[in-house]
Amino acid sequence: MVNTIIFDFGDIFINLDFNAMENAMKSLGLKEWNEDLDKLNYKFEKGKIKEEDFLKGIQNYIPKASLEQIKNAWSKVLLDFPLYRLEFLQKLSHNYQLFLLSNTDAIHVEQFENMVGESFSRDFYQCFEKVYFSFEIGQRKPEPEAFNYIINKHELSPKRTLFVDDRKTNTDVAESLGFQVWNLQVGEEDVVDLFDKKIISL
Repeated sequence: MVNTIIFDFGDIFINLDFNAMENAMKSLGLKEWNEDLDKLNYKFEKGKIKEEDFLKGIQNYIPKASLEQIKNAWSKVLLDFPLYRLEFLQKLSHNYQLFLLSNTDAIHVEQFENMVGESFSRDFYQCFEKVYFSFEIGQRKPEPEAFNYIINKHELSPKRTLFVDDRKTNTDVAESLGFQVWNLQVGEEDVVDLFDKKIISL
């Protein structure tokens, strides 16, 4: 029986639009997102480089753009966070031990908190026993170390823990570690459909 749930953040609670971010970068002169920029992003998501170094790394490909313009373009990926999802999470927190495990960076967390406001972000964070952002713990999904970090910190039983993520690469690794998983299909499913999946019940 599941008593713990670990949630992803992006496209689970807050809606994302990668095309908006890419288009904003292109408008600044970026021809295409490449493997080097992916590696730069992974370093930033793991807290290995500072914000300024990350932005300057992108600026190498769009030298006419300012760091502030690049930061704004990078933040375009974040859309809205529907209130009904927060309300669902608040109800869920009364019956389950909840954690957040997100591959994200300092810019996007700052943008999220500014966008929804202090009260909303506080209410969201309070639903969880602990919030884990990759840039703070130095681990990112689908690395097994990211999952083991939480397991060891909180002495969790994977077989009694449900992991919810929209990326199959992440749920596949979680499943291999013994977790129950739900690979949520963005656009077809919503996190509030959780009990319709018959995985867990209130």
